[in-house]
Amino acid sequence: MPVKVLIVEDNPVARSFLTKVVRESFSDQLIISEASDLETARRRISESTERSERTELEDHPELNLFKLVLVDLELPDGNGMELLAELSSYPATKIVTTLYSDDEHLFPALQCGADGYLLKEDRFEVLVEELQKIVRGQPPLSPAIARRLLTHFRPGGIASAPTALSGPSAFQSSRMSAQDRQLSAEHDRLTPRESEVLTYLSKGFTIKEIANLMGIKWFTVNDHIKSIYKKLNVSSRAEAAVLASKQGLV
Repeated sequence: MPVKVLIVEDNPVARSFLTKVVRESFSDQLIISEASDLETARRRISESTERSERTELEDHPELNLFKLVLVDLELPDGNGMELLAELSSYPATKIVTTLYSDDEHLFPALQCGADGYLLKEDRFEVLVEELQKIVRGQPPLSPAIARRLLTHFRPGGIASAPTALSGPSAFQSSRMSAQDRQLSAEHDRLTPRESEVLTYLSKGFTIKEIANLMGIKWFTVNDHIKSIYKKLNVSSRAEAAVLASKQGLV
């Protein structure tokens, strides 16, 4: 089945450019929808959700949903961050595509749920490479954005690093202990597919490699990983791997 992509961009030239970037980035069959404003984007997403709810493909209703959403921040009828916030629970990889590289746009976008942040001014080849990182399980970030994030969280940078991004703290250690104690019970709630993904994930396979091994799309693997993180109450593959290894699950 083809993978559905939504590009939210008001500039027709930029929209066409991003469409070419997406097609070049992935080998999967794609269905690309476009929206030039928030209203149209919301309608496209609502239509996909409705189709998913009434689909005859009962085992795979998610096939009707968008799996990748590219969102511009400045739109004729509002700010792309509004859409990001509205899609917080929508099972898609959400990436900001913008010209703004300043902190006033970057950090609020990430806080609103963006899974990546790309600059449209980057070269075609750079954008393709950054989008392909999704398949390898890496966050798609333009080089300038990655450098800005590093600067921001380094000592003496724009702001002090929050606890979650510093070294292990007493709170993190206690949280890990609680997770360790609860892992067996949580693991029982994983579906067979999720357990298989967790096993491959813990052995260091990339999302693309797992997809090939399991004979499924990488977007589906990504969905399984999100579900695993939620059920195990972890936020990274390393954390999930450590907990699974301690319990002899891998």
